[in-house]
Amino acid sequence: MRTDREELDRLWARGTAFLGCEVAIMGGAMSWVSERNLVAAISNAGGFGVIACGSMTPDLLAKEIAGTQALTDKPFGVNLITMHPMLDDLVRVCLEAKVGHIVLAGGIPPGGAVKAVKDGGAKLIAFAPALVLAKRLVRSGADAIVIEGSEAGGHIGPVSLTVLAQEILPHIRDVPVFVAGGLGRGEAILAYLEMGASGAQLGSRFAATKESIAHPNFKKAFIRANARDALPSIQLDERFPVIPVRGLVNEGTKTFLRHQAETRDKFQAGELDKEAAQLAIEHFWAGALRRAVIDGDVEMGSVMAGQSVGMVASEQSVAEVIQELVGQATAALAARRQTN
Repeated sequence: MRTDREELDRLWARGTAFLGCEVAIMGGAMSWVSERNLVAAISNAGGFGVIACGSMTPDLLAKEIAGTQALTDKPFGVNLITMHPMLDDLVRVCLEAKVGHIVLAGGIPPGGAVKAVKDGGAKLIAFAPALVLAKRLVRSGADAIVIEGSEAGGHIGPVSLTVLAQEILPHIRDVPVFVAGGLGRGEAILAYLEMGASGAQLGSRFAATKESIAHPNFKKAFIRANARDALPSIQLDERFPVIPVRGLVNEGTKTFLRHQAETRDKFQAGELDKEAAQLAIEHFWAGALRRAVIDGDVEMGSVMAGQSVGMVASEQSVAEVIQELVGQATAALAARRQTN
């Protein structure tokens, strides 16, 4: 008879085999947070760290990959934004550095980038916000899919993980599927594994860990926050679209609403044309994430956080977080066995 840990290992065996790690827990790619120290710590603790390339240049990414490789000999991935103007060069940097897994996020991966990743021998991971897109991504060459619910931090889609999992997991069997969005405990991860997921991706639980380079103010904001404090940004006028971003409500989010109203009024008064008004709204948050994560300005900066932030109770080490998640999952399996 299997032990509870052996049963957990069986449930996420496809995920661990695909990632090449001990536990099928991926670190979410968080700009300014998911750099060499946190990424290496996640991989060294048995999970799978992922560098957030964000707006890095190819040279900066090459240095970040080399820095990560100096801290761990375990597998890790790199998350690239499909809209980056130098995407092809970034893919080349990853391949030259022998990065085994490349995540293409922020839109449908362009065919050229997909071909480059596949021809270069790396595994391609893509995000699917709906079943039809998941099927299309698998057909076009994705080796694994991440389905991320609206509970996640940062840029989000409109559908919760609960619904996405029911829509997608029963129908995508050709490749591993990893679930993400609002995950903070091992019992929840276990439930999705039993639904057919191959692993999970977590961001908020790792953002405030000891190995994270985030400013102490940023970590304190996470520890203090409740789930209801992490809300999506609000769009005031449908003529000026705002990409929804989930983060902790602060003075910056309140000021953003006022800024939208003032910009709309200027447009209606003829002081700004539509394009200039849209740019004024989009530029409000420029640099705001760095201000929060690195400089510690958690009042006017963008404190991106998922709803699982309410389960961040202290500044733990990455290893403690992963051990806790595994312990919760195995305890749930043990409790079920005792009641049967």
